[in-house]
Amino acid sequence: MNSIFNLKRFYVVILALILGVMSGSCDTDELEDPSLQNVDNELALTISDEKLELNERFIGNELGFNWSSGTNRGTGAAIEYTLEIDHAGNDFSDPLITLADGVKNQYSAAIDHGTLNHRLLNSGLEAGNSYELEARLTAEVTDASVEDQVSKMTFSVTPYKPVSSRLFIVGDASPNGWNISNAAELTSGNQRGVFIYEGKLSEGNFKFAVSRDDCWCQDFYTKHPDNDGMIVYNEGGSGEDVQWTISEEGNYRLRVDLLNKTIEITPVEDAPFSSLYIVGDATESGWNIDNPASFTQSELDPFVFNYEGNFAPGEFKIFAGPMGDWCGDWYRPQVDDKALESGAVIQAAGCEPDNTWLVTDETVGRYRISLNTATNTIRFTKVNLHIVGDAGPNGWNINNPAPMEYVNGDFVYTGPLKAGELKFSKYQGDWCDGEWINSAENGQSITNTEFITTFGCDGPDNKWKLSADDAGDYEIRINLDTETMTVTAL
Repeated sequence: MNSIFNLKRFYVVILALILGVMSGSCDTDELEDPSLQNVDNELALTISDEKLELNERFIGNELGFNWSSGTNRGTGAAIEYTLEIDHAGNDFSDPLITLADGVKNQYSAAIDHGTLNHRLLNSGLEAGNSYELEARLTAEVTDASVEDQVSKMTFSVTPYKPVSSRLFIVGDASPNGWNISNAAELTSGNQRGVFIYEGKLSEGNFKFAVSRDDCWCQDFYTKHPDNDGMIVYNEGGSGEDVQWTISEEGNYRLRVDLLNKTIEITPVEDAPFSSLYIVGDATESGWNIDNPASFTQSELDPFVFNYEGNFAPGEFKIFAGPMGDWCGDWYRPQVDDKALESGAVIQAAGCEPDNTWLVTDETVGRYRISLNTATNTIRFTKVNLHIVGDAGPNGWNINNPAPMEYVNGDFVYTGPLKAGELKFSKYQGDWCDGEWINSAENGQSITNTEFITTFGCDGPDNKWKLSADDAGDYEIRINLDTETMTVTAL
């Protein structure tokens, strides 16, 4: 009898312990860090670099912040953290940057140098000047009986002036001479700050301008006085006007690296074709070789041809002519039914082997194709549209902007928009690296669907603007072929 009684008492004790654990779990309000219960745990903020001189060559580097948990004074309530950056001595009523906004169970935040520089310049800070900034971390306990905790620290940042996102060649050696308002533009390379010119140069001199503004007081890049392979940045036309000299007329390839301030000048041969076309049921041309859609030959590199368009399930290849001749010159993949992968291509005349690229249901979408006839290589780049701005889901995060969905030629976003501004990017990575869809006028209502296309940081940096009354759910559709946009409030 006693053993049965003791066994019952054992089960009662075990049950009480289980209920106690369950009760304690319910009171934590998403609490994961046990250090929050330590009433003596002081909130403390640290930074990875207290004196930061930003450099465009290292835009991927990050400025990092870490902090201790603080305390909830033993209440079991969660803590929400907000991290803001402002000028030292300001009251944070309108902070320069907000890195964390009411996050829980998070004890670090970071911003890459490129984004930090962009945000600081957009806030009116000047490149080359050092600024004292202050980071403020606020810990707000979800239990109102516990007062907010604050930790601050100061640090200095020196922004840089980004290199130009466009570059133009001027001089009597260049295609359009000294006519700066009609100067030939170089092509952006695969690396930030790298520009390519490939084409004819005459006997004479040349240098590089950053725009077609008809003013010789603008910024120029000129030759280093002691080194033909180095360039010098002349802000506002200042400095020695040393130019490069072409002694023999011909086709040349120029590779200009503004970040490392180098230039390579290489003679090249003539391009094998002056026109290329896309053909196939995956494309807008269909199987029409009498009037197919054409590539665009680069003005600066005649060996390079570019095409951008929507691709449906099907096949395609690249035609070099003559029109109507199925056994004419073609560029084809090395194997049949090749996926849309960058690599080598085969150039040959004739009907066989009739290899084609294959677009599947999984790979449909909009692509940019670049074919280099000098190296017989092709590059495929998937084109996407993203929402960028504090009115959108991911804010001003150009490294991870909110993607739109490709649907039968349209880019579609369905979801909430907040009060704020937005625009659309065709890329992600850095502010000056690609094309933008901007509103026709700055501050334009989201219901006004007129837009323009801009490149890099050249602007105008127009944005759509939503008021608090405009916030809500929307469907946005953009078609780049028809250059139309529709916005529907849901």
